[in-house]
Amino acid sequence: MALRVLQKWHGAGNDFLVEVIEHGTAPWWTPERAAALCNRTQGVGADGLLLATIGSETSMVLYNADGSIAEMSGNGVRCLAAAVRRATNGTWDSLKVHTGAGVKEVTLHMRGDAGEGSVEMGEVTFGDALPGTLGVAYVGNPHVVVRDDQKWTDAMREELAETLSEQMGGANVEFVTVIDDAHLSIQVVERGVGWTEACGTGSCAVAAVALREGLSGSDVIVDNPGGALRVTLEAGHATLSGPVQFVANVEWLEA
Repeated sequence: MALRVLQKWHGAGNDFLVEVIEHGTAPWWTPERAAALCNRTQGVGADGLLLATIGSETSMVLYNADGSIAEMSGNGVRCLAAAVRRATNGTWDSLKVHTGAGVKEVTLHMRGDAGEGSVEMGEVTFGDALPGTLGVAYVGNPHVVVRDDQKWTDAMREELAETLSEQMGGANVEFVTVIDDAHLSIQVVERGVGWTEACGTGSCAVAAVALREGLSGSDVIVDNPGGALRVTLEAGHATLSGPVQFVANVEWLEA
């Protein structure tokens, strides 16, 4: 039997289980174990599992809820940095994290086990738009942005998201409503997760596509179902800011 000690955190409702691992520890997690842990009825429940390996540098591995690997999560990397700070009794305010989408620097402003953080997400690039969409964007991972229609049911959105994701070989799909040039609202069907309370990379993708299409400015609040995130765009690069909140310590025992 193996006992793993984890922390649960969320950023605007986007929840993660985080294990902080000393450098050199042999990997134990598999896609099947990660999916079992993240299962919301038979496991602990989370949008993903984050593995933080610490040593001379800090690295991040992200398992989606279905056990697949994701390159990057804007909310997840904030949660990971906060979990590392808590596990090591750190007092620092910034941490560089090696991710599948490159090195990201996270800045934290904590008040105990809650606070806010920001991360330089890097360049947002664009692909060829799919028919019926506003655009395709890459924030270390792929996104398809669709102008939402209030007449659609969630079942219709899910069907469309599945079709668009398959055309991309796997992608997050964001349904966006433009409130004004500084305020957007989104719903997200996330690759390997499904409907999610918040998506940081998705918020960046939507903001970049909206700016390109003349629908918003370069500094926007993006309302996610679980809370608001802020995206600032400058010279094609995105900075994501939002809350981070500790939930609980978790012990997971599995053969």
